Amino acid sequence: MKVKTILVSQPEPKIENSPYFDLIEKQKVKIDFRPFIHVEGVPAKEVRQQKVDLSKYTAIILTSRNAVDHFFRVADEMRFKVPDTMKYFCQSEAVAFYLQKYVVYRKRKIYVGKRTFSELSPLIKKYKDEKFLLPNTDKVKDEVPNTLDALGVDWKQATFYKTVISDLSDLENVTYDVLVFFSPSGIESLFHNFPDFKQNDTRLAVFGNTTIKAVEEKGLRVDIAAPTPETPSMTMALEKYIEKVNKGK
Repeated sequence: MKVKTILVSQPEPKIENSPYFDLIEKQKVKIDFRPFIHVEGVPAKEVRQQKVDLSKYTAIILTSRNAVDHFFRVADEMRFKVPDTMKYFCQSEAVAFYLQKYVVYRKRKIYVGKRTFSELSPLIKKYKDEKFLLPNTDKVKDEVPNTLDALGVDWKQATFYKTVISDLSDLENVTYDVLVFFSPSGIESLFHNFPDFKQNDTRLAVFGNTTIKAVEEKGLRVDIAAPTPETPSMTMALEKYIEKVNKGK
């Protein structure tokens, strides 16, 4: 069956040169964007109830841009002036770059991993005498606490923001040829909004092993999987599939 319509379970890209827009142009398909989950901040009062005193920490571990936003939001709500001496350990360059929204970039206080949390761990180990705070979501990958425990550092995890299921009721009678998912939370949202969802002819494009597992556990079929050596990105995987099924259109 040919592909004409695609729903991506994420916000619409803000950059003009997104590969999704190239895909729309090149393959003449309609792509809609709709986040199936969204982030909500935890009030400072609830953070305090987790026994968090920001003045006790000398280093902050930041795994995402959400973590950056919500750490500084909570600090502001608590009327805590983040000292210039604070050290920031950022999981990736993208997170470190985003941090400049809040702090003057001083290389000696901002330490950057390559991409994964395990790649950041040698830097954390190097400064193991610091007191680390991990402002995070309510859904944390086991890799993060397990890695920090293995390093033997003094650290605390606190929930500064939560992942919340979005209301998709307006999509009840809308059908797409392909649904695109990037996280198990997206699959959870699908069934929360549509408990009787049947896949039928709808193709599922799925990114990452944990998301694939979540799809299969629901008894659904994965039609397009990424990343693979041939298609490291979702847009490349979609394009390869569309070219295959839309031949002769």
